[in-house]
Amino acid sequence: MQEFATWLSDNIIWSNALVYLCLGAGLFFTIATRFLQVRYIKDMIVLMFQGKSSTAGVSSFQALSIALSGRVGTGNIAGVATAIFSGGPGAVFWMWVIAFLGASSGFVEATLGQVYKTKLNDQYRGGPAYYIEKGLNLKWYAILFAVVTVIATGLLLPGVQANSIASSMENAFGLSPLITGIALILILGAIIFGGIKRIASVAQVVVPFMAVGYILIAIFIIVMNISELPQIITLIFKSAFGIDAAFGGILGAAIAWGVKRGIYSNEAGQGTAPHAAAAAEVSHPAKQGLVQSFSVYIDTLFICTATAFMILITGSYNVQPDGFDQPIVNNLGDVGAGPIFTQTAVESSLTGFGAPFVAVALLFFAFTTIMAYYYMAETNLAYINRKTKRVWTEYLLKFGILGIVVFGCVRDAELAWTLGDIGVGSMAWLNVIAILLLAKPALKVLKDYDRQKKEGKDPVFNPTEVGIANADFWEKEYQPDQTTQTEQSKTS
Repeated sequence: MQEFATWLSDNIIWSNALVYLCLGAGLFFTIATRFLQVRYIKDMIVLMFQGKSSTAGVSSFQALSIALSGRVGTGNIAGVATAIFSGGPGAVFWMWVIAFLGASSGFVEATLGQVYKTKLNDQYRGGPAYYIEKGLNLKWYAILFAVVTVIATGLLLPGVQANSIASSMENAFGLSPLITGIALILILGAIIFGGIKRIASVAQVVVPFMAVGYILIAIFIIVMNISELPQIITLIFKSAFGIDAAFGGILGAAIAWGVKRGIYSNEAGQGTAPHAAAAAEVSHPAKQGLVQSFSVYIDTLFICTATAFMILITGSYNVQPDGFDQPIVNNLGDVGAGPIFTQTAVESSLTGFGAPFVAVALLFFAFTTIMAYYYMAETNLAYINRKTKRVWTEYLLKFGILGIVVFGCVRDAELAWTLGDIGVGSMAWLNVIAILLLAKPALKVLKDYDRQKKEGKDPVFNPTEVGIANADFWEKEYQPDQTTQTEQSKTS
């Protein structure tokens, strides 16, 4: 099983073609949107805190928190370590590149999620399956994405997060993986049986707390070793372009692993964030597109960078790319990639604090990601079942993901990561192609937002004026007076 999964992941799903596709899409959208990820940074921050939830939707901040729940997870700790282990310090630079370019892809997919959202059972639903069907009129493609996403987020990806939680809790506190698994499903079950409102309520409290706390510890570690920072930044850039003597021969690995782990962490273009974006109550799709775009920065430029700097500035890493019998860098002895890099980094400045800190950080990061995965799987299941009542499938998904969490806690870590990569990569292939084909309506929405902003208005979306068809919710159900007083205030 492991051999087949590795072959499928490395040679088919995560071949160089996907790496170039993601980079190319990000570059295209960056140019097409005239570097919106720079032009609209102020709007991104302001819009995060505008708007309130309604009976059908959640606030912009709650939607951001749900999306960050999915983005900020094991990839921010163990994933960064894997990128450095397999691609050297230069992989960090390519994670930054994919984050910068991916912010534009993130805008496009989240905006499309809002444009083509619908209301099912008095809840907003949207995402790639919805915009593929309505925007491209390719129902078979939409169903394919929905099925792949239910499998990926409901069966494959939760095991990665659960496995990381269990291993870190065992290492830090000696807890049995099975005990950890049981505790996780008791808490997770109480949340997911409460629906999107409960998920949003938990996310908006836990996500900011965990992100700020993690970054503060990272800043402390960096300040304690501040004299090494210029050298580390130089090493990252030299290694990224094959200039550094030690890492000159692994430029390809640096790019591949930086992009691969960057996408796994920030999920830009993967098709996960549009599900949460579609649930937001906003007056214009571009508003939530900008908010979700900023979440890519939060994930990679802030949290992943914090992890990378902690690891590199303290020398708490090894480097041994695929195909190398001997490590290029061997600072930690016979240790592979994983949370131990970050644990060692924290331990170097805060003795006795490394393992417990990383274990608790992983618990928060990974648990909220599992929570978000359930919401994504449920949204796609709702799409599949939208014309037929199959209540039993909803319960099957709920109990299925709880079972996978327990299984993920006790199974082999390598297989868990490989299956997770297959899930992420499969969704990315389908979604990136879809958003490239739907670039025209997304750019029309941005142009409309730009126009209304220049006219001094708080943008309100009318798909007929923009020339976008099949935006059923906006055409038939949206009423501008539904928007809250907070959201109606000017953002300029």
